[in-house]
Amino acid sequence: MIFIYVILAGYILGSIPTAVWLGKLIHGVDIREHGSKNAGATNTFRVFGNTSGIIVLLLDILKGYVAASVPLYLSHLYIGFKDDELILQLIASFFAIIGHVFPVLANFRGGKGVASTLGIIIAINPDTAFICLGCFVVVFVIWKYVSLGAIVASILFPFVSFFFMKEDARIMIVFSIIISLIVLFAHRKNIHRLMHGEENKMNFLKRKA
Repeated sequence: MIFIYVILAGYILGSIPTAVWLGKLIHGVDIREHGSKNAGATNTFRVFGNTSGIIVLLLDILKGYVAASVPLYLSHLYIGFKDDELILQLIASFFAIIGHVFPVLANFRGGKGVASTLGIIIAINPDTAFICLGCFVVVFVIWKYVSLGAIVASILFPFVSFFFMKEDARIMIVFSIIISLIVLFAHRKNIHRLMHGEENKMNFLKRKA
């Protein structure tokens, strides 16, 4: 039963459509009908401005962090080998990302899972999280493409995870590769636009349209 609890908790937390709900409650519109039509923090910045973008970004990071932390509060429900806790964290995290990309609470039309993935990695391996975040920031500052920063960070994620891998946490490498592939798949249209010079740059200093 513990696996069912963890899967449901992760998926439901990931399915909370923060960008969609904020857009409807505060701005009276569905974010998925504007801008890039993506229900994520980047599109929220573009469509609604910095304040709403920051709120969605922080909430998406938080829901990833909480999803990855759920198994820590359910330890009284399972007794097993030393990897149980990490395995359950990774299961909850995986379904949280699936929930973010395909949210049952928003007709399965969600975001790309980058912010939630950051929250997950902060909860499980903060060293890896901050190195990947630093790479994202460097790429973004130089080229001004949020998508490119996310793509580079996701590619580096398995390698950085390997560097910080604990002796008994090889499953983390498998998890990092799977998550990297999910993020890359979610950015497939961005990759196409980047290759053809059609991707939009982001300037957080500009006011919303």
